[in-house]
Amino acid sequence: MFEKIVIANRGEIALRIQRACREMGIKTVAVYSSADRDLKHVRLADEAICIGPPASADSYLNIPALISAAEVTDAMAIHPGYGFLAENADFAERVEQSGFVFIGPKADAIRTMGDKISAIETMKAAGIPCVPGSDGPVTEEDDDVIEKAREIGYPVIIKAAGGGGGRGMRVVHSEAALLNAISLTRSEAAAAFANDVVYMEKFLGDPRHVEIQVLADSHGNAVHLGERDCSMQRRHQKVVEEAPAPGLTDKNRAKIGKICAEACRKTNYLGAGTFEFLYQDGEFYFIEMNTRVQVEHPVTEMITGVDIVREQILIASGEPLSFKQSDVVLRGHSIECRINAEDPKTFMPSPGTVNNFHAPGGLGVRVDSHLYNGYKVPPNYDSMIAKIITHGPDRATAIARMRSALSELVIDGIKTNKDLHIDILSDSAFEAGGANIHFLEKKLGLS
Repeated sequence: MFEKIVIANRGEIALRIQRACREMGIKTVAVYSSADRDLKHVRLADEAICIGPPASADSYLNIPALISAAEVTDAMAIHPGYGFLAENADFAERVEQSGFVFIGPKADAIRTMGDKISAIETMKAAGIPCVPGSDGPVTEEDDDVIEKAREIGYPVIIKAAGGGGGRGMRVVHSEAALLNAISLTRSEAAAAFANDVVYMEKFLGDPRHVEIQVLADSHGNAVHLGERDCSMQRRHQKVVEEAPAPGLTDKNRAKIGKICAEACRKTNYLGAGTFEFLYQDGEFYFIEMNTRVQVEHPVTEMITGVDIVREQILIASGEPLSFKQSDVVLRGHSIECRINAEDPKTFMPSPGTVNNFHAPGGLGVRVDSHLYNGYKVPPNYDSMIAKIITHGPDRATAIARMRSALSELVIDGIKTNKDLHIDILSDSAFEAGGANIHFLEKKLGLS
């Protein structure tokens, strides 16, 4: 087992990793930018090292600085969390080449899944159901592209191979708009991702976003931990997540979960991962795989009792999974609300000093946050400042506990999206369960 781990991240996920390490008797090294010297996990770490100025490019994305931090502290491994370099294959490779362990998949897996086209090809070969599409990059031959779009059927969606986070996508409803849409998406992709390769898929008009959590070790074991419904989205960014997905049958869950676990074995995948699907009319369609721990992992932990971060660390150290698929039992229902430091109407970031922070509590309530009274939320990073997670024996109880938790939550000094969550949980369509990925944007008048 590792004696010391560098946490190459910030905020609530860095604190989450630190807590797992503390339970396991592992020392931690917190790396931080000059804007983050007062982060809670920095204050609580066994060692802390400033790796650069506030700009992410000069600190949390600075690979040499991160590896140097591991060297000077005599650490054995680096945990990337999510975001920043978590899905950067070059970083994973450099970490391993420098003699440290990257707590995550191997670089080849990250590289394959980071390119949407190669990911789809790999998943198809592994038996994962995919959205009908171009089966590779869109060619430069106009006639071939037009014919392929006719085969798929309109509407279609053009996607950047190197895209992510909702960027690099364009829906096309008619043949007349197809070629221009491809050209525009190529140009945008080249500018945003330094990769102008695009591909085409059938656009599903009424899907939900359902994802499968998996864990796989180096001993040939792979399990799934059920699914999460992440359909409450704004601009392709998740706002509310829950597990299990409302209305999904045990038969459907077992079938898709088994396929995903088997795909991990076939591809020699290592660590935690998430297969993301569009789910419509009882069918799953693969869209991408996230090769890291997810923001929404707590809802899965709440219904399974599995500590996903702990398992990540055990797997990276060469240990087998501590449980079998037959040991995984889903109990009750869990909901997560992402609390962001942002204006609730314009969604503009709202950095500043937290004058008063009061976290909710009670049976079935979990708060993952790095906030404390007097903490200054910097303007340099993602605006998420807390995650409120509730659990209950059923969905109605989980919703009731979330409403209570949100009513108790106090964050004074900055603006937050707390009221948006209260509004969502009070909506009859959300209460009914099974809303699609367009629901929230329609509710907010954004589509």
